[in-house]
Amino acid sequence: MGVTDGFHYITQEGDTFDMLALDAYNDEFRAGEIIRANPQYAGVVIFNAGVTLRIPYLKTAAPETLPPWKR
Repeated sequence: MGVTDGFHYITQEGDTFDMLALDAYNDEFRAGEIIRANPQYAGVVIFNAGVTLRIPYLKTAAPETLPPWKR
């Protein structure tokens, strides 16, 4: 994945993967997406300030696969 597949974020003291997922995706349960994009930090529970992470853009379902009320 290149930079065009996401954006960089510099952590603040106390950030966690679930907090970042909530901010980026409005869903803290998508933290795994960010962890997979930054496997070198998979064991970090609470970040120190100044760590650069890549936050991937999520792929959305193609319109034809969405139910009619979500198109």
